[in-house]
Amino acid sequence: MKASISSTYTKDSVISKDGTIIGYRQMGHGPGLILLHGGMKASQDFMKLGQSLSDTFTVYLPDRRGRGLSGPPGDHFSVMREVEDMQAIIAKIGAIKIFALSSGALVALKTALTTPAIEKAALYEPPLSINGSAPVSWVPRYNSEMTKGKLAAAAVTAMKGLGTEPVFSKLPRFVLVPLMALILKLQGESKGDNVTIRSLIPTQHFDMHIVQEMSDTLEDYVSLQIPILLLGGEKSPAFLSLALDGLAATLPHAQRKTFPGLGHDGPEDDGRPDLIAKELRHFFAESHSVSDRQLDQKKSKT
Repeated sequence: MKASISSTYTKDSVISKDGTIIGYRQMGHGPGLILLHGGMKASQDFMKLGQSLSDTFTVYLPDRRGRGLSGPPGDHFSVMREVEDMQAIIAKIGAIKIFALSSGALVALKTALTTPAIEKAALYEPPLSINGSAPVSWVPRYNSEMTKGKLAAAAVTAMKGLGTEPVFSKLPRFVLVPLMALILKLQGESKGDNVTIRSLIPTQHFDMHIVQEMSDTLEDYVSLQIPILLLGGEKSPAFLSLALDGLAATLPHAQRKTFPGLGHDGPEDDGRPDLIAKELRHFFAESHSVSDRQLDQKKSKT
């Protein structure tokens, strides 16, 4: 399976503003569309989504800094470093549409606000914290476990803390930690394009930095004039639905779609990327004028 997937894409990279290499996968033909992954993930987790869209778009799948094909997070990490990464990619490839998941969706939201070239954005469950809605009480424990080199324990702490993986919410730590340790041992180190969970667990620190940095910034986006598609799963944690509600009420040109039966991993390879691709194809294929007209009609009915 890995061989057939790897044969469907090429690889390239750009140099971000601070000198960091940002690598990405590319597939398909047509208008450019960037797909930006979420926390403790890499571009490999969007391969099925990318393939589903590659008949309509030239799809670009970056590895966010600290992951896979890209360089390290850097000494002065902030959400703007990742925004600069996206701007470097956009400057090279000319893509003016972006879809992103979770913490990647926070990066995409900030990029859309600061990058006039972006024409449309679709966001799946950005964890935008509103009055402390995003859970962060687990972060000190995660940081402590990372400092002590307890990767398996840190991964379990993060997944239980976020509540986005149902199995981690149901099973006790004494079951999950040994199981995660076994997975880490079996997967080993990352090789080539295959990014293992061992190398992704430390990156959760930077995702939570973004969550905390962008908390209570909802009003910043009241002036964002491009069409935004807000997506979410019916089974996802309440704090993610709250963020989508807040954005839907704040963004001037927002559409909202909830997928029955899906959770936070809906767009990923082990979710239902076919359903997400169908919605994205429709949204991104619309002309700006058609989208505006539909939004006006929607507002006139409310």
